[in-house]
Amino acid sequence: MIPSTKDGVTIRLMTEEDYGIVKPFVKDNFFGSEPMCASSGEEVHLQNEKENDAYHLCMIAQDTCLVALDEKNGGRLVGVVLAGCQVPQDLEKNRIDAEAMEANFWGRASIFISQIEREANVFERFGISRVLYSHITSADTSMRGKGLGSRLAATLMEVGRSKGFPAMVAYCTSFFSARQKEALGMQCIHSVAYADYKDAQGRAMFTPDAPHTTVRVLAIKL
Repeated sequence: MIPSTKDGVTIRLMTEEDYGIVKPFVKDNFFGSEPMCASSGEEVHLQNEKENDAYHLCMIAQDTCLVALDEKNGGRLVGVVLAGCQVPQDLEKNRIDAEAMEANFWGRASIFISQIEREANVFERFGISRVLYSHITSADTSMRGKGLGSRLAATLMEVGRSKGFPAMVAYCTSFFSARQKEALGMQCIHSVAYADYKDAQGRAMFTPDAPHTTVRVLAIKL
């Protein structure tokens, strides 16, 4: 049930009013540690900023996003999930949007992820017409290793079930996020090694540090 409190941390649905603290939280706790972003050498949080804000607010309006608040520390924000509905038409829309982006990190990464989501095609694979897409899950650095990320992902599954989503999908660029979601019963339905995605000169386009060697598509029927 939502909201839920455990060990002094409450998880509830994110509201539009929360975005003022969610955005800097994602900058500080996600972009600096997500393997592709962290290895890019670019200020990723400043790229496609307007479009990303609009996308995040659209997901928040669906009541499919979460915040985790530390009640023992004045309700401090310690975790977030940004997630929303995807439909089959989004696969082609995302491809077109990605190819129209600047040739910066965000544009290159968007083309890569778009290719992966079309190869995985969770809609065709599961015979469904919509899916709950887990876009960003992030915990405060002080809370990592304490099970908060797993709790956020499990709560998102509850949200998906309550809204009648037949499945949930996540594109895990981190070894640890994939391992966490697999422990919750999500299955890898497609994967691509970073070393195999190369530019025209045959060089790997993304080179995160080990153990982050592969992008894994994790999915679960709800």
